[in-house]
This record gives sequence, structure tokens and C-alpha cells, in this order.
Amino acid sequence: MATRRDFITQSTKAAAGVYIGSLAFSAKSYARILGANDRVQIGIVGFSDRFRSSLLPAFMNNYKDLNFDIVAVSDIWKMRREEGGNYLQQKMGHDIKKFVNNEALYASKSVDAVIISTADFQHATHTIEAVKAGCDTYTEKPFAETMDDAIATLKAVKEMKKIVQIGSQRRSGSNYKAAADFIQQGKFGPITMVELTWNVNQPGRWRRPGLVQKIREEDTDWKRFLINRPFEAWDPRKYLEFRLFWPYSSGMPGQWMSHQIDTVHWFSGLPHPRSVVANGGIYQWKDGRRNWDTTTAVFDYGPLNDATTGFQVTFSSRMHNGDENPAEMYYSNGGEMNLITNKVSSRGGLEKRFADEMNMQPNLLPETSLVTENISVVASANTGGDTLTTAHMRNWMDCVLSRKQPNAPVEAGYAHSIANIMTNAAIHTGQKAVFNEATQQVMAGGKIFKY
Repeated sequence: MATRRDFITQSTKAAAGVYIGSLAFSAKSYARILGANDRVQIGIVGFSDRFRSSLLPAFMNNYKDLNFDIVAVSDIWKMRREEGGNYLQQKMGHDIKKFVNNEALYASKSVDAVIISTADFQHATHTIEAVKAGCDTYTEKPFAETMDDAIATLKAVKEMKKIVQIGSQRRSGSNYKAAADFIQQGKFGPITMVELTWNVNQPGRWRRPGLVQKIREEDTDWKRFLINRPFEAWDPRKYLEFRLFWPYSSGMPGQWMSHQIDTVHWFSGLPHPRSVVANGGIYQWKDGRRNWDTTTAVFDYGPLNDATTGFQVTFSSRMHNGDENPAEMYYSNGGEMNLITNKVSSRGGLEKRFADEMNMQPNLLPETSLVTENISVVASANTGGDTLTTAHMRNWMDCVLSRKQPNAPVEAGYAHSIANIMTNAAIHTGQKAVFNEATQQVMAGGKIFKY
């Protein structure tokens, strides 16, 4: 009788035989997988809070079934490196190799794929390093915070032909898949507007005061941390609370909007906005941060060659009042799609009494449930990993084995990066931001936006 291991071995051999040339799946990497009882060896790039609280539980929910293993961790901060190695050793039940940086990790030839969960601005560079070392990646969002980084990373991934899953986990959610199908099959009618909101009231959100007191410059590599950003003197807050400080993170756009704007691209088939304007500021938390605690951005979407058609998207976020119940509301002339309740309704649709006044036909969508199960888009404490991230991790692991493209391929990350960078340009210049298709650069006030 064929065993699960036989099946994995045969599947992996078949995939390698078909794709070894076209997908740059090196013989050395292939041999490593089969040489370790058909097990895919994973390295962790950045032992972060995000990895420990969400990505690791998602991995643990899947790894035994698919015969994956975590064997190494790379972190430039000594404390996190040691902590990560010890924590993963406890979870995995065997020794974990600990590396002072990614160069040492890849030189060891010990991993076939990596999970990247480092500072926002580092994701792009760390993905380039990984694919050039022959590794597949699960890369946390935002994919890139500058167009130069986005362009370089897209180019490297396409050239190396590796499996890269962007951490846009909505793309693996059954409710979001149902919503995409409903819209793309024409059942919803043309989108006329989208409202995206994400509000919290957590003074400690993105703050790490305890860790800031523990870190010392001599225990890490500040120059390697900065990568390609302008040099600034050592600052433990920028290292550990990077989400508060541009240009190490865009804050709200990169952390929250990137998830929600990705659904707009997915559902509509449009790759990026035509223009973006933004307003906001630091109204509540006067703690030295650079990134706003209150943001409203307005997007114009539609065919680039037809400015008379399309729809508007608004994103609003505040960090001083809210219960973290992210909302995505899609509107058409016939009603609305509510991705909190996962229901389509006729609410706001064109009623008969108003249609009759203009000799028009009423337009009311039927009441429809997209899914029957209750799906939360925000992970709760001690849940063992949220449903969406677990499904998304599973999809990546399946694709590492099959060599098929994952649910959130690199192109999806490139698209949400354009929208994020346009938003950042509008925030930091006060100008309307647009995208130059020819140069693939974001423009604001007639100039290329960099930081």
C-alpha cells in the first residue's frame, strides 16, 4: 500500500522532473528535500512578534501533514536570535541553527524556503536575497515601500522563477473568494464605490517600550538594518517601533490598507489607482512618532484610457478610537456587499418608486450570503492561528511542493505596493499622486516620489 511519504516522494519527483529547468529549482536544493526524508527545510528571516503570534501558529497547523520543518532562524539582534532559536527548538523538538544575518543563513545551504517577517521596508530586499539564493519565500506585506524596491524585487522573483507568497491572507479566505466570484461573474453589477476602514484604540499599538530598554547597538547590526534607507544615528525606537517611523514603515497604509486595497485590485481586475489624495495627522499620540495616527485617503480607480468610468475608494483609519473590526463595503447601483457580515443585500439599491420617476427599471440585488461560516479577519489571542493565515500558509506550502502559483503571487504584492506608495506620496507631499506607466514610478507634484 502506498504511504503518504511515497506519495510525497513521487509528487516531488514528478514536479522536479517537469519543472527543474524552467523553474530554476536547483539540483542541490532538490537533493536537500529528498535527502531529509522528503522534508522541506524552512528558515525564519526575522524572529518577530508577527511571526511568533500568527505565522508560526499557521505553520504549525500545517507542517506535519505536508512534511515541512523549521531548521534555522536568522536575526541580526542577538537577543531575538537566541530567543527565536530556543523557542523554535521547543516547538519543533530538535536543534535550530541560529545565524547572525541572512548572508550566513544562505551560505549554509541548509534551507529550501524562508518565511520573511522583518521590518516593513526590508521585505523587498530580503525577498531578493532569498530568491537569488534559490529559496522560495512567504513574504509578509507590505511587499515594498518604494517603487525602486518593488521593481527590483519583481524582476528578481520573475528571473529566478521561485514560489513567492505575499502575506495578503484575504486571498485564501473562502468569503473573499466568494466575493471575487460574485463580482467577476457580473452578479453585483459595476462597482461604484468602496469604503475601507480600520480603527483601533490601543496606546501600545506598535510600541515596544520594554524591548527598547533591552536592546543595545553592540548587540545588533544597525547598518545592515538600514539597508538602503538614508543613514540616521542609532535609535532603538526606530529599530523596534519601526511602524511609527517613516521611511522604515508607512504605518497605516502598509500595515492595514495594503490588506484591504488588495481586495479592490483582486475583485476589479485593476492593477492600481489612477490617482490618490490624502489628509490626516498626529492628533492623539504625541509620542515622537512620524507616521500619522489618523488617515483618510481617497482613490480614483478605473480604466486608464477612460476617465469617465470607474469608481471611488476611501480608506480611513484612526488609532485613538475603535474596536479593530476592519470593514470593507462594496457598493453598486443595486445594493451593497458587506465583508463584515459576508452578505450581499439590496440596501441602497435603486428602488421602484425612484426608478418610476425617471421611467427606469428598479435595480435591487437579491439577499445573498457569500459563505455560511463565520470568518474573522483579525487574529484573536491564543487561537492557535487565525483561519485566513492558516489557509494562506497552507496554500504556500502546497505550491512549494507543486510549483504552482500561490493565491497571492508577487504581482499582487507589486500592485498593492503601487497603491501604498501613491498614498505615501500624497501624505508626504500634500499633492495628488499618480502613476507613470512608462517609468513605473509614482509621481506627485510633477516629481518622482522616493521617500
